[in-house]
Amino acid sequence: MILTICLNPTLQKTLRFSSVVPGIVNRAIAHRLDVSGKGINVTRVLTQLGKKTVHLTQLGGELRPLFLSLCEQDELSVEWVESNSPIRFCYTMLTGNDDGITELVEESEPVNTGTEDRLLEKYEALLADVSLNLKCLIVSGTKAAGYSDAVIPNMVQKAKKKGIRVILDIRGNDLLASLKHEPDIIKPNLFEFASTFAPELTKDNNLPDNTANEQIISIMSDIVKKYRCRIILTNGSKNIYIAERDEISSYDFEPVKPVNSTGCGDAFTAGLASALEDGQDFRFAIVEGFRCGALNAGLEKPGVIR
Repeated sequence: MILTICLNPTLQKTLRFSSVVPGIVNRAIAHRLDVSGKGINVTRVLTQLGKKTVHLTQLGGELRPLFLSLCEQDELSVEWVESNSPIRFCYTMLTGNDDGITELVEESEPVNTGTEDRLLEKYEALLADVSLNLKCLIVSGTKAAGYSDAVIPNMVQKAKKKGIRVILDIRGNDLLASLKHEPDIIKPNLFEFASTFAPELTKDNNLPDNTANEQIISIMSDIVKKYRCRIILTNGSKNIYIAERDEISSYDFEPVKPVNSTGCGDAFTAGLASALEDGQDFRFAIVEGFRCGALNAGLEKPGVIR
């Protein structure tokens, strides 16, 4: 069993336009609503790959029944605790233009006092349930306001003590504080990694490829040696960086023209984790991650491979 965690549940509205002109009324030619967020996307792809997976999050507000109904439609197993905070909406705008995928993200409302205690209690119960036979923990995305800085590192520490493989697709202080517990794999994208470990490189929300590469590679090498983990840095349709043991390499792949790029990184994480659970080696798992990411890119629904 794989346990996925994301502390920022999302309802994703995808809107398709023939074109978008600022300053006037633009009418969508198609639209859809899906349960989403990084952890749900990972869970959905793992489920489609045939992996037994349970997702842990917090839920609250009047949209909770809708969220759970959409999870049920996708055959997702979800464990949740009461947050007394509304579920956020995020939006994807699709057009036929070259720059035709635009994300609009709502910030989440803070969870209420007591949510973190309830979440950790539920988490520890899942870890202790021998019938689940948990083998892998995947933590994805940012956490909602109201959680302490210790919540994610705490969960990483408890999983590692039980010998569970830990994959982290997180950034910022959550990642920095989790490293001391030696997660097995960290997989932010290149920009998130740079903004966490070398924020001076992400000035004006831009990462200059040529000037940043050497510094990024040096930081990766230091982290792998100090914390005994592996690193995968995805970078959209461009090549990725991989760090393991004393080796730093890049991997090129054939880019695809995306229908909807939302959830591609999450599909990659799911494919990677699925292959590792099957006993495949690390390089094979990366190729499987690429395969799942490419399948997701060709579909309009976020976080799917079929």
